[in-house]
Amino acid sequence: MPRFFQPSLTPRTVDVLSFLLKLRTRAQRLFRLSEAHTMLVWSVVVGIAGAFATIAFRNCIQLLQLAMTGQSGSFVELARSLPWTTRIWVPAAGGLVAGIFLLIARRHADTSTHTDYMEAVAIGDGVVPVRLSLWRSVSSLFTIASGGSIGREGPMVQLAALAASLVGRWVHFDPPRLRLLVACGAAAGITSAYSAPIAGAFFVTEIVLGSIAMESFGPVLVAAVVANITMREFAGYKPPYEMPEFPTVTGAEVLLFVALGALCGAAAPQFLRLLDASKAAFRKLPVALPLRLALGGLVVGIISVGEPEVWGNGYSVVNSILHSPWTWSALLLVLVCKLAATAATAGSGAVGGVFTPTLFVGAAVGSLFGQAMHALWPHATSAAYAYAMVGMGAFLAGATQAPLMAILMIFEMTLSYQVVLPLMLSCVVAYFIARAIGKTSMYEITLRRNREEQERSRLRATQMRELIRPAQTVVPPNATVHDMTRVFLEYPVKYLYVANDSGAFLGVVALKDITSDLLEGRDTSMKTAADYLQPHFDVLTPDMSLAVALQHFLAFQGERLPVIESTAHPKLAGVVYKTSLLDAYFRMNPSP
Repeated sequence: MPRFFQPSLTPRTVDVLSFLLKLRTRAQRLFRLSEAHTMLVWSVVVGIAGAFATIAFRNCIQLLQLAMTGQSGSFVELARSLPWTTRIWVPAAGGLVAGIFLLIARRHADTSTHTDYMEAVAIGDGVVPVRLSLWRSVSSLFTIASGGSIGREGPMVQLAALAASLVGRWVHFDPPRLRLLVACGAAAGITSAYSAPIAGAFFVTEIVLGSIAMESFGPVLVAAVVANITMREFAGYKPPYEMPEFPTVTGAEVLLFVALGALCGAAAPQFLRLLDASKAAFRKLPVALPLRLALGGLVVGIISVGEPEVWGNGYSVVNSILHSPWTWSALLLVLVCKLAATAATAGSGAVGGVFTPTLFVGAAVGSLFGQAMHALWPHATSAAYAYAMVGMGAFLAGATQAPLMAILMIFEMTLSYQVVLPLMLSCVVAYFIARAIGKTSMYEITLRRNREEQERSRLRATQMRELIRPAQTVVPPNATVHDMTRVFLEYPVKYLYVANDSGAFLGVVALKDITSDLLEGRDTSMKTAADYLQPHFDVLTPDMSLAVALQHFLAFQGERLPVIESTAHPKLAGVVYKTSLLDAYFRMNPSP
């Protein structure tokens, strides 16, 4: 039974809630609001709430950053201004505190609820746990504010989704509408983090919901747009990335962007495997969780002594790659160091996102590829920043397995039609290359959905030969009533299968026929299975599909049917049980 938020209410509060519910009902009648219209109205509310949750988290990062170091602003500039000893201990101390808060969060974990907003939407009832989400967000706050190499978008989206869940539970939405409202909150969070409302809406529908239907896409898009408008009302707000004007790409250079897509598609799964390997290595350490996070922060601090660019999520470094010339050696060094820092932070168990670090890696890989191509064909290639922009989208498409979202995100950031053609080619190629190399994705929901789709595809091609089980109730034609009675007593079946010495299926013996003779006292001493044989009995064949076999079972009241090799060679191959067939059928056609 779905669990809903039910706080203790005073009589006066009950009266107020009753009045609000009556007011909502009367408003619906007055303005004749349908359920779809009501969802659009609440998506506006959720869009505003998601933007405020994001702004609150950003302000908390700045305040905590100021409290820890006495400064606030760009993490890279902050790291450069600090003494090398401070660069080491700040991320380590932040990781230690973050681990303590993460331990507190685990005390509030409930196995009956889904921790992540993606699970709450995709496989849950839309209920996002309040205390667990807040404590995890506080933990993430310390990791981010102390320079941890991880994205801030994860806790931002979680908080926006939590706000949406609270709103939906306050107005007593049923689970389907609550899930949709939480999806709207997640879209508002993504939009607030990246200033890309269309991409935010497609992120939720493509990755979280798994399908793009207007009934869900409409409210999600409204929430994303409202969140973006709300964010623009705050003083000092600006998009995280300042994209330069994309050059016109013509001729054979388009093929270079196809090659870039293939490179990103091959590299993205390796990046995700690096993160998984780091997580596995940290889990094996015989230390408490806070010490693991402190160790991850210590690694970041040590790396930052030589490369302060590893602090933070990489916004400022990506903007520098897009607007300033980098030597290939400096870019390669910062890429390797950033990969190590991100693996250490995420692998230690820190709460945060890897969406932004993925964009960083894509920009660095794209810029390096662009520099290499420009060295080979200096008069026929665009500047390296163009390849960095496309590399961001291609690497994101390969890591998330959501190419449409990646295309729209880079397009919204650039607002340039010139980027569309090379971007689409690179993202689609990266997606298919990443899928071919390994079924990896940044998000577990995507992996789960891919596994389910593969299982359904396999089941569509399933034949009865894959479901055959041994037929243990087979008797020869000369089997006596005593022999058959013993088999009936040993196995709770209605029919025995009769096969000759060569294994050919001859028919069945029904339990009711034997019990009828025994109950009426007829002489059965001389009767055999041949006397009770029913030669015309429904059978299956090994090459029969699930759908055809299901029709046979619908016309048959028993639990199992015999399988013969073919009508021309009716050798008994075994039996298929109805439960096995129905299980395969329902896994192929899951209920929505």
